[in-house]
Amino acid sequence: MKLTLIRTYHPTGTNGTLYCNGEKICHTIELPWLDNRPQCSCIPEGSYVLKQRWSVRFGLHLQVTAVPGRSFILFHPANDAVKELKGCIAPVTSFTGEGSGSKSRIAFRILMQLVSKQPRQEPIILEIHPDIIAIKMNGRFL
Repeated sequence: MKLTLIRTYHPTGTNGTLYCNGEKICHTIELPWLDNRPQCSCIPEGSYVLKQRWSVRFGLHLQVTAVPGRSFILFHPANDAVKELKGCIAPVTSFTGEGSGSKSRIAFRILMQLVSKQPRQEPIILEIHPDIIAIKMNGRFL
C-alpha cells in the first residue's frame, strides 16, 4: 500500500492531504518546517515505511520509521499541531488554520480502518511531497 502526503507549508504549521491510490483519505496537520529539529519541526519530505504500533496512550496507531535524526514519529489524533504534536502527523477532517484542524479522531479512525485491511507482510509506504501549486502561487516555483 502506498500513501501519498501532499503538504503546504505555512509559518505556524503544515497542512497536508493524504491520499491512497489517488483517493483522498483525509487532511493532516503538522508542525512547521524548522530544519527537521526534533520535537519542533515536521519531518523531511521523502519515502518512509509505516508500521502499525500499539501504546497505552494512543492504542493502535502508525509509526513512521527511519526518519533521519528522529525517532517515534507517529500518526495519532490531534487538532492543534503546536499544542499537541512533537513532530508527529495528525489526520484531521478539515482545516481550521495553519497546523490546526477538526474532528481528528474521526479522520484517524478512517485512516486506521484503511491500513488495517493491508496484509501485515506487505509494507505501507508513505511518500511526502510539497504542494507544487502552492509553491508556484507563493512565487517559490523552481
